[in-house]
Amino acid sequence: MFELLLCSMFTILPDFLVRRYVQGKRIGKEITLFSVWYELRYGITACAILTLSLITLIFYFHPSTTNVSSFFRTITILPEKGGRVVEVYVKNDDEVNAGDPLFRIDNRVEREAVAMAEQRIAEIRAQMDVARADIAVAEGNVEQARGAYNQVRDELKVKADLLSRGTNAVSRREVERLEVSLTTRQGGLNAAEASMNVIKTKLDSLLPAQLSNAQASLRSAEADLSKTVVRAGVKGNIQQFALQVGDFVSPILRPAGILIPEKDGETVFLAGFNQISTQVVKKGVITEVSCASLPFEVIPMVVTDVQPVIAAGQFRPSDLLLDITERAKPGTFLVKMVPLYPESIADVPLGSKCAGNAYTNTHAQLENPDIGTGEWLFLHMVQTVGVVHALLLRVQTLLWPIQTLVLTGH
Repeated sequence: MFELLLCSMFTILPDFLVRRYVQGKRIGKEITLFSVWYELRYGITACAILTLSLITLIFYFHPSTTNVSSFFRTITILPEKGGRVVEVYVKNDDEVNAGDPLFRIDNRVEREAVAMAEQRIAEIRAQMDVARADIAVAEGNVEQARGAYNQVRDELKVKADLLSRGTNAVSRREVERLEVSLTTRQGGLNAAEASMNVIKTKLDSLLPAQLSNAQASLRSAEADLSKTVVRAGVKGNIQQFALQVGDFVSPILRPAGILIPEKDGETVFLAGFNQISTQVVKKGVITEVSCASLPFEVIPMVVTDVQPVIAAGQFRPSDLLLDITERAKPGTFLVKMVPLYPESIADVPLGSKCAGNAYTNTHAQLENPDIGTGEWLFLHMVQTVGVVHALLLRVQTLLWPIQTLVLTGH
């Protein structure tokens, strides 16, 4: 309507003034309802063409969208394993810090596992103490066997020497008996040393490995026990948390609530523009938004990034062939914006519904010394008609509360 009125001032109105005051035609006489089209046909035709051209020019070079919002992250409060709730430490709307406990589920099985792991560790350490005592016994047995072996060896050496000299004090049978006894003593010494080596290997290798395994089992049991207490991963606000003692929670079947992390860093607004504006809305373009949660305010912003793909064309492999007709609805391309003045969005809640305009900037082209006159006029016209769209956004901002509170009812 605004574009039609603006174009009429340069087409229909001058045509009417010429015919009324220059040609002397009178309203109701020569200019009647039936003769309006014939008398003002040139002005009406020019007005229609100029209006359509102006609307096309405005909406192409200064596109608008009603899909603007500041998205925020939420974290589902879930235990790592299902269980019955036995303690609840927080309530809805509480502010929590990272690491604060939220609730605890039944942990009797986990506590028993920890106790068994601790008992196993104590048992292995007792076995190590016994093995140390066994080593002392084994060392005594080795010394005893070595002494017996040395005694028989020395006796055999003396009697073998006497026998070699031809004396009758020692018989060959006695020497042979000592040789057999020496072999037996050697076997006993080897058995004692082997028994001591077995005990040392058990103390140095087997029992430490079993102790490490038991300690790992204890750490695993303690980790499982710690999982029964669900804690906040980040600082934030608890919402939709109605958990009570006796409720059953599960990481698959039933979450406990939602944690909204504290806002960190700069707030980014995401806008979806029509695909026809892809070549116009670029990084660095100035935009304006108006949000329902902040009536009568227009917030200046700047585009920081443009998503390089359009979500409507994404492909995910499945067991069905893709039918292109299912993608007939054109998607929008995503634009990321931040406020030029961060304090201007201090009162805008995250997730607010907003509408916005983007304005084409032709200053860089206008500064080109080789620009032609026609192009110079066109670029100036593109800049100028942006005022029309900015005015329309402000009119929409003024009417938004009236449409919401009055025209659409409660």
